[in-house]
Amino acid sequence: MHRVTLTAPDDFDGWRAAARRLVVAGVDPADVLWSLPDESDDLFGAMAGDDDLPPERGSAEFSVPRAFVDLAQSAILHRAPERFSLLYALLCRVRARPGTMEDRADPLLGRIEALAKTVRRDIHKIRAFVRFRAVEDPQGTRFVAWFEPDHHIVRANAGFFARRFATMRWSILTPEISIHWDGDTLQEGPGATRGEAGPDEDPVEGLWRGYYAAIFNPARLKTRAMMSEMPKKYWRNLPEASLIPELVAGAQAREAAMIATAPASPRRANPPPSQAKDSGAAWRALRDAAKDCIRCPLHRDATQMVFGEGPVDAPLMFVGEQPGDQEDLAGRPFVGPAGQLFDDALAQAGIDRSHAYVTNAVKHFKFQWRGKHRLHQGPNAGEIEACRWWLDRERAIVRPRLIVALGASAGRAILGRAVTIARVRGQAITMEDGSQLWVTVHPSYLLRLPDAGRRAEEQTRFVEDLRLVGSML
Repeated sequence: MHRVTLTAPDDFDGWRAAARRLVVAGVDPADVLWSLPDESDDLFGAMAGDDDLPPERGSAEFSVPRAFVDLAQSAILHRAPERFSLLYALLCRVRARPGTMEDRADPLLGRIEALAKTVRRDIHKIRAFVRFRAVEDPQGTRFVAWFEPDHHIVRANAGFFARRFATMRWSILTPEISIHWDGDTLQEGPGATRGEAGPDEDPVEGLWRGYYAAIFNPARLKTRAMMSEMPKKYWRNLPEASLIPELVAGAQAREAAMIATAPASPRRANPPPSQAKDSGAAWRALRDAAKDCIRCPLHRDATQMVFGEGPVDAPLMFVGEQPGDQEDLAGRPFVGPAGQLFDDALAQAGIDRSHAYVTNAVKHFKFQWRGKHRLHQGPNAGEIEACRWWLDRERAIVRPRLIVALGASAGRAILGRAVTIARVRGQAITMEDGSQLWVTVHPSYLLRLPDAGRRAEEQTRFVEDLRLVGSML
């Protein structure tokens, strides 16, 4: 009997190294006992004793399908104590019969895939239902969240949160482990209690509840689907969850009111009055919440948050990079020199700005002082990602059929990845919600061109881009 003690419940690297040595030595799965440091040595001490792995055989290297590695990395995060032995048994089978990963009728493969599916569902929950609260510490503001995962997924998802909230100082506390990000490095700590996650009420949560209530659509309510996607165990950590019973109870009456006020022959361009009213309330709640945004450090130096403007049912949305100096002072997007060029180009393309929704990927002005002047600085990937939360919700409320990204930063904010304008310019990109995205240059790019001839050429091309989008309306 061979005993293998792994360092942690999610120790994939340790399991892989031990499993490789065991399978090369031809050790039968029934002859391996997998354990963790906190498990009692008394129960199996007489049989196994210390770890006694076979000697390494460097010349006996072998490979497995990538599908096996991906499956094992997910399944090993499950809480099932037999996961290690199941994965080792599957590894032995894959080595003996390379086509095992394509055999959908294999019961062992099916059992492990079920474990991995449950883990992936838990990963979706932590990414969807973590709610941060602002807590003051000696270094300033830290955002703290409490979560109770079903499986060992916290360490595996630390990188996701570090990338998504790169400019924030945050901590995610769970009963077994805590992770902390200081803007540069990730650190791991012991488990915590819910009380350590900060106050029961955060000032921003009141605004979030108002926004959630405003966007709640009774006509689209599917209670069973909602309970499946958002089980009650997560409700106590979600500020909006306190509204759910009341909203569900009143859904039938609200749906009847929406039907009664809808026009006899509804048109896509003119939503029912009740829908427009709900969208307007949702937009106002979102704008008010954004005024207190501290998701990235840019709020510290900017004069104010500059939110989007325009009809909340606009079929066309323009997304720029960030406010400039004059936008920061006026509190409105595209009112400075780039905004004037933008307005002129819209007029030449036959597009009425008052019928479009105009916003920015980043809502605060980023700049550096040069004497008495504030010079624009482009936002970095972390700042774009932090502000993407607001942009996604603007899009969800307005629901435009066409979106124009003005510049690479706007394209990145919408697509969630880096964009090369020359590669995608003039092409329609279909989004998940069915809308079309078009990417072109930002008007400020035209202002920076030193050569007058080149500037005139690029302005003409910019107008042609807008004219093409206008023809789609």
